[in-house]
Amino acid sequence: MDIYHIWCNLKDGVKDTDFCDRTAAYLGHLRDQDLIADFRITRRKLGLGPDHLPEFHIMIHVADLAQLDRAFNLVARRDGPVEGFHHCVNSLVKDIFFALYRDFPDPVRQRGSELF
Repeated sequence: MDIYHIWCNLKDGVKDTDFCDRTAAYLGHLRDQDLIADFRITRRKLGLGPDHLPEFHIMIHVADLAQLDRAFNLVARRDGPVEGFHHCVNSLVKDIFFALYRDFPDPVRQRGSELF
């Protein structure tokens, strides 16, 4: 499983529930088309966390990079229903950055060949 992480803050005046509703609709649309496996939307609690991390954290779970690539290819077309979903989310956020992580060790990692 690969996990695509997104951190962001909301633009001034954006309601947190609007952002969450729109993000869930967008990512739910991708999940319904089997372009992602699942997602989570989280928010910093009690102000705990380093200053450089934005308030919202979204995790998109994909089976592999091929599935993520299919999702990116659909979104990159910038047309159809997915463009409306994508724009509705992107228009609400600022201070956005991304990372890609994987479960580890994963099935690709060979064991027994490590040097200690």
